[in-house]
Amino acid sequence: MSGRLSRLAPLTGVLFAVMGVAAGMSGGETPEANASAVTVIAYYTSHRSEIETSSILFALTFLVGVLFAASLRSYLRRTPAAEGAAAIVPVGAAIMLIGAALGAGVEYGLARNISHLSPAAAQAVNVVSNEIFLPLLAGVCVFSLASGVAILRGAALPKWLGWVAIVMGIAALIPPAFFPMLILLVLWSIVVSILMYRRSGGSVGAASTPATEPA
Repeated sequence: MSGRLSRLAPLTGVLFAVMGVAAGMSGGETPEANASAVTVIAYYTSHRSEIETSSILFALTFLVGVLFAASLRSYLRRTPAAEGAAAIVPVGAAIMLIGAALGAGVEYGLARNISHLSPAAAQAVNVVSNEIFLPLLAGVCVFSLASGVAILRGAALPKWLGWVAIVMGIAALIPPAFFPMLILLVLWSIVVSILMYRRSGGSVGAASTPATEPA
C-alpha cells in the first residue's frame, strides 16, 4: 500500500493545480487596498460564504503544494548535480504555505466578522489583506528558481521546464506579472507532475538518466 501511495505522490502537483483553480474561481476579486470602507463592508457582507470557502481552500491548496514539493525534491535529487538546488524546493513551498495561510486567515477573519467591525477597522484589515501575501511571492520565487536550477543542472525533466521555472521565479518579484505567473505555475505543476508520475512508474534507472532527456 505504501509503495502505491509513493508512486501516486507526484500527482499531488495535479491536485495542487486543480485546487488552486477552484480556490481562485470560488473567491472572486476582493476590494483593492484603497477601497472605501463602504465598498469593503458591502463586498464582504454579500460574499461572506464564498470568501470563507475560498480562504480555506486556498490554504489547503498550498498545503498540498508542500507535498508536491517534497515529491519533486525526491525526483530531482536522483541526479547528483541537482541535489543542492533540489533541497531548496521544499523550503520555497513552506514559505508559500506560510504566506498563503496568513493571507487566507486574514480574509477569512474579515469575512466572518465583518458585521462586528467598525468601518475604519474593516478598511484597515482589507489593506492588510491586500499586502500580506508578500511571503507567498517570496516562496514562489524560491520554489521556482530552485526547481529551475535543478532541472537545468541535469535532472530528468525537459530543459524548457527549467527555463519556464526561472521565468516564474523572476516574475514573482514583479507585481504586475504576479497573476499571469500564477497561471503559468498551475500549468507548469500539471506538466511536471504528469511527467514525474509517468517516468517514476518504470524503473528508477529510467527516470535518472539525464543524458537521454530532450534539451
